[in-house]
Amino acid sequence: MNKHLLKYCVDVLLFVDLCSIAAIGFLLAFVIPPGQHAGGGKYFLWLHRHDWGDIHLYLSVFLLVLLTLHLWLNWAWITASTKAFAGDKWKQLLSGLACAWLVVLLAGWLIKLM
Repeated sequence: MNKHLLKYCVDVLLFVDLCSIAAIGFLLAFVIPPGQHAGGGKYFLWLHRHDWGDIHLYLSVFLLVLLTLHLWLNWAWITASTKAFAGDKWKQLLSGLACAWLVVLLAGWLIKLM
C-alpha cells in the first residue's frame, strides 16, 4: 500500500469515526437522557444507555489512535509548514500547540466547577 492510499484510508476512517462519535453523543444527550425513566426509556435500538456510552468510549480511543497515525503520516508537512510560518521559533510553536490540549482540559474542568 502506498503512502497516499494509506493517508486517504486514515482520513476516511477519521471522518467516519468522528461522525459516529458525534452521532452517539447527540443520541446520549437528547434521545436517551440520563436519570430515572419509567417504562425502560433508557434503551435505543435494543441497546442500553450504558452500552451506547461504551461504544462512544471505544470509538473515542480509536479516534486517538487514528489521530496519532495521521500526525505521524503528515509530520514532514507539519514541520515544514511550521518552519515556514514561525521561522526559528518553530520548535517552540509546535511544543506550545502540543500542550494546548492541557489548557483546553483545564478550561473545561474550571467551567464544570462553576
